[in-house]
This record gives sequence, structure tokens and C-alpha cells, in this order.
Amino acid sequence: MTAFTSCNPATGEVVFTRAAWPHDQLPGCLARLRQAQAEWARLDIEERAGRMMRLADQLMQHRQALADLVTLEVGKRTAECLAEIDKSEKLIRYYASLAPSLLQPLMIPTNGSRSGVAFEPLGTVLAVMPWNYPIWQVLRFAVPALMAGNACLVKPAPVVPQSTQLLLDCVHQAGLAVLDIAWIDHDQVEQAIRLSDAVAFTGSTATGRHLASLAGRHLKKTVLELGGSNPFIVLADADVDAAAREAVHSRFRDAGQSCNAAKRMIVVPEVAERFMTTFVAEAAALRAGAPTDPDTTLSPLTRSDLRAGLHAQVLDALANGATLRLGGEMPTGPGFFYPATVLDHVNPGCRVYREEVFGPVASILRARDEQDAVRLANDTPFGLGASIYSNDTARAWELARQLQAGSVFINRHTSSDLRLPFGGVKDSGYGRELSEFGLYEFVNVKTYWQK
Repeated sequence: MTAFTSCNPATGEVVFTRAAWPHDQLPGCLARLRQAQAEWARLDIEERAGRMMRLADQLMQHRQALADLVTLEVGKRTAECLAEIDKSEKLIRYYASLAPSLLQPLMIPTNGSRSGVAFEPLGTVLAVMPWNYPIWQVLRFAVPALMAGNACLVKPAPVVPQSTQLLLDCVHQAGLAVLDIAWIDHDQVEQAIRLSDAVAFTGSTATGRHLASLAGRHLKKTVLELGGSNPFIVLADADVDAAAREAVHSRFRDAGQSCNAAKRMIVVPEVAERFMTTFVAEAAALRAGAPTDPDTTLSPLTRSDLRAGLHAQVLDALANGATLRLGGEMPTGPGFFYPATVLDHVNPGCRVYREEVFGPVASILRARDEQDAVRLANDTPFGLGASIYSNDTARAWELARQLQAGSVFINRHTSSDLRLPFGGVKDSGYGRELSEFGLYEFVNVKTYWQK
């Protein structure tokens, strides 16, 4: 039986463990959720919105406690964790305001006397969630699904039991019976899929493929938000120093453990050395330390195996022609720290060229020209996001249309905005979260027609 275990990444100390459920507990949980969902779906959308606002209030009441637990279990800096809670609260209020109008039935003229579509819930949606944003990721999926009238069952990552439990406590205190946590083993996931009506997953591409195959076996709809290896293109007419500073922020925030971070810096010859000078200097100035220390700017990785895998990628790159410009040495001492690392002249022989790099390691790819920069940006299995830095924004928009990605940011690093859809193409998954597009992912768009 799998245990859910908190391990402090800054010290390596195990601080909390809880057992998984007995195998016979899952069906009863889903039966209760189905009953609660039927009552929830009968409510007016405005009533659902009012109840969701109570959850936003609970997040604010427990803001510091939630952030402290995320810091303890994930290892992120406290300021980053507080920002996660604040963004989650804004998400709830955004959908509570947006959903009532977007979920109204639409009348569509046909040769019938009355026709149109209604947006009706699918039922109970299972979510298998990651550890890196344990509050935001759960709510990013759950809030629009709940507003649409669904119930949600979340299988959390095994390393975040305490922050997950406090989030569940907030849900209960808000009086919501339609969101629950499944403390189940991995071997029960297929049963949970079979007993649910749809599946959402955020995590690695390999796990996403596996869950999609299980969902396909049972004909359940899926939305997959998978890995990313976002290109960060710097063209000859860019504000190079500003681009380098933003690239450091995007690559090394949250210890580099974000799917949507800049990971491959693609520079053209005219600005390559200037970019490298600023980028390496800014990265070298990052200060590793306890994530609770306000002076810390680089936090530890979340798990020891993640650090070992990251270091193996770095060693492989060096063995295959990349140049080490910063970092790259495995630290000694407690915790799962890894230094800010910069690999220059990364080439197709390196694993980091094609694999996602989930940690504070930046890959520098040198393009021959801007068209070659686009080629390098697309020469990856992933397609989550991309950035282009140029003072010629009209040209940047032209190049943006050539990039194979779910989003392109011009003169800004990739991020997510509540008002815009978030998701990828290729091995970065399918479906969208956030905005009205995320609201419609887990609804039955039902057609009505009257003679």
C-alpha cells in the first residue's frame, strides 16, 4: 500500500506520512460524490457561484498556513507559494463571475420552432494531479468543472498530503460536498477512471500517455496538460539585457520545476555573446538557501530522485558536446539543492535537446539566423509555450504563427493568464484550461430541437 509522505526538500527529513485508503473505500466515495453532484447540478448557476466564493474566502483565511505547507512539502520559496494561493483565489472569483453568463443556453435559429444548445455537466470528473503547484493545479482544473455542475475527485501526488488535506479542509469549511480527495494507490487509478465520467491529468508525458490509454479503454473524455520544453527566442533587434533577465526569471523560478518555464534559450549570432554574458551573470547571482528565508532566490528540488535525474541529463550533455558555463556540480550537504546551471552549445546529441528538463538547468541553442531559430524551436516533441523577443513586433507575430505551441508570448516569458486558454500541442497534451475554453471542456454541449 502506497504511503503519502511529506519530505522537507531543504533538509531531506521525512516529516509526515499517511497511508493510502483500503481498496474498498473508493467505490463508496464515488457513490457519495455522484449523489452530491446530482443535487449540485440542480442548483442555479448563481447559487453555485455564491458557494464557490466561500471557498475563495477560506483560501484567504488559510493563506499563510497553506503557503507554509506548500513550502514544507514542495520546497518552493514562501513568496512563490503565497503567490500560488493568491492566484488560486483570483481563479475562483473569476469563474464565479464568468460562468453564469457563459453557461446560459444558446438559441440557434434553424427550421425548427425552437433550437439551440445547453451546457450540461458530464457528472464526476477524476483528476490526477502533480506536486509542483498542489493548490493551483487542483483548483485550475476543479473550479470551472464545478461551476459547470460536475463533481470532482482528485488523486493528489504522493508527496503533498498535508497541503492537500488543508485544501480539502477549506473545501469542507466552505460547505462544498462535490470536491473530494482520493487517497488511493496507483493501482486503483483505472478503477477510478472506470467509475468516473471524465479525466483530467497534469504531469509527465509518459504518465499522460498511460492514463489516456486507460481512459480510452473505458471511453472517458480526457484533458491532458503535459510536459513542456519552451523555447525562448532572442532575435538580433531585441532588448538583449532585458531578455536575458526575463529568461533567468522564467527558467529558475520555482527551482525550474514548472512545465511552462523557458527551458531552451535560442539566440541568433548577432546577440549570442551579449545575451550569454548577462544571462550567466544573472544566474550566478541567484542565492540557494532555505525556502523560508526571504533572501533565498533559488530553492531546492522537491525530491532526491529528481535531482539525480537532472544531474544525469547535465552529465550527458557535457559528454555530447555541450559547454558548461555555470554550475553543474552535485552539492554535498542536506537537502535536494542543485545549482543554477547553464549549458551552452546544446546540440541534438544531448538528451536535454529533446527531453524536458525539470530543474534549474538552462540550455543555450545557437541559431544561424531567425529562420533557423524557428526550426530549433519546433525541433522538439513538446509544444506547450514559446517566447519571441524582438523590437519588430510585426515580424515577431509572423514568426509566432510558425511556432508549434499552445501559446506564444512576444517580449515576455511564458505564463498563464486566467482570461486566456492554457494548454499545448504534440507531446504537451491536448485540451485547454482557463478562460471560457476551459469552462467548456467538461460539459455536454447538448442540442435541443423542437418542431
